[in-house]
Amino acid sequence: MTAGLAPTPLPALDPDTAQRTFRAVLDALARPGRPAALHRFDELPAALLPALALADLDTPVCVLGAPGWAEALATATSAPVAPLGEARLVTALRPLAPGELAGVRAGSASAPEDAALVALAVPALEGGAALRLSGPGVPGTRTVAPRGCPPDLVAGRATAAFPAGPDLLLVAPDGAVVGIPRSTRIATEED
Repeated sequence: MTAGLAPTPLPALDPDTAQRTFRAVLDALARPGRPAALHRFDELPAALLPALALADLDTPVCVLGAPGWAEALATATSAPVAPLGEARLVTALRPLAPGELAGVRAGSASAPEDAALVALAVPALEGGAALRLSGPGVPGTRTVAPRGCPPDLVAGRATAAFPAGPDLLLVAPDGAVVGIPRSTRIATEED
């Protein structure tokens, strides 16, 4: 199943799978641009797994692009559903519209931990426009070329000055995930 209607009920992650998912998210964010692997469930879009593993009753969630997934996620995790700008965990099962990335919760200089973690479903982690990553966790620079990134990814991230800003996960359908934390600088190959 892909990003269509949510199954009822949403399968819960067993503690071992939730721990492996959490570890994959941490690995992806600690090593920007290097793929990690999420455990896959045929009945779930891979981009939904980080929210399913990390959400709880104090973590507002937002799912964009598929009716029913936000409510199914809320039922499985007891997390409240929130609008895009208020959610701590955002899952985009569809491409983000221009300006949406700039509208996610960015935290502040004094509370960067209040920013959102945004999992973006992308068709593949290769074959798209090249992005050059630099910063902590990246020796020198690293180039990634995911397909399906928002056209305003670089500009959308630039709206919040470090240490504020969202952390990003680019998630392919097979569960491969690349992290771009708020501390990572992104430039296009033309920059």
